[in-house]
Amino acid sequence: MKFAFFKGCKIPYYLEQYGSSTRAVLKTFGVRLLELDFCCCGYPNRDLHFESFVLSAARNMALAEKKNLDILTPCKCCYGSLKHAFHFLHENERLRRDINAELAKEGLVWKGKSTVKHLLTVLCDDIGLPAIYASIVKPLGGLSVAAHYGCHALRPSNIVHFDDPLAPSIFEDLISATGAKPVGWPRRLDCCGNPLWGKNNAISLALMRTKIADAYESGADCICTACTYCQLQFDAIQSSVKTDNAASPELPSILYTQLLGLSMGLPERLLGIKRNIIPVEKLKIV
Repeated sequence: MKFAFFKGCKIPYYLEQYGSSTRAVLKTFGVRLLELDFCCCGYPNRDLHFESFVLSAARNMALAEKKNLDILTPCKCCYGSLKHAFHFLHENERLRRDINAELAKEGLVWKGKSTVKHLLTVLCDDIGLPAIYASIVKPLGGLSVAAHYGCHALRPSNIVHFDDPLAPSIFEDLISATGAKPVGWPRRLDCCGNPLWGKNNAISLALMRTKIADAYESGADCICTACTYCQLQFDAIQSSVKTDNAASPELPSILYTQLLGLSMGLPERLLGIKRNIIPVEKLKIV
């Protein structure tokens, strides 16, 4: 099994541990990840210049098509961006013609033959829960985990096709496979606030703190993410503003690939545990 590995822009510079832990976990299951000459998914341009957004996303999909590969991305923002562009290209013949005219300058063409998959879908559907359960050597019993879904993989469901947008279960199923207990919490489907960071920090922080408080009050020991932007929000940004409101509860945030890797007995070095800003050592799982 092999995929074109779409890391996005943030992982190489701000969240290297997500890339390394994804590779370490998938290698255990015999999955090959090939890196192509990808560019940005187009997400930052989506509301600024629509055609630039679609062209950027289409170029990435066309590169994967040329290699007869499906795309795997661990970032839900990238996932949502690529899925949206796929939908727009599929539904709009004029847009498709214009975009392909630009892609032709690089010898590329978008035909819609490559599937875009999120990491969690590959783990749950392609690898399968039975194989994941069989790989666990250090079950994380006693750990209560709040699964944070993120927005871009769930909505709009007719475009992203990830899970039930109102009652998703894939993340809890995967957390349960590690031996940890997924907790129910009222705000699990709310936005983390990261899209507003740098635009309206006050609202961004309010959204984040409300979610953290809700997870804490629901009995979670940590938040678990499977998105680059969400992890940066709950780890780097939560850490940087902690001194602004010392009364707010602090919860570590761990990437799902780190959680799974620890339960599989993979070395902490490969999982990049020490790169997390808010230490997860106090969870007593490392």
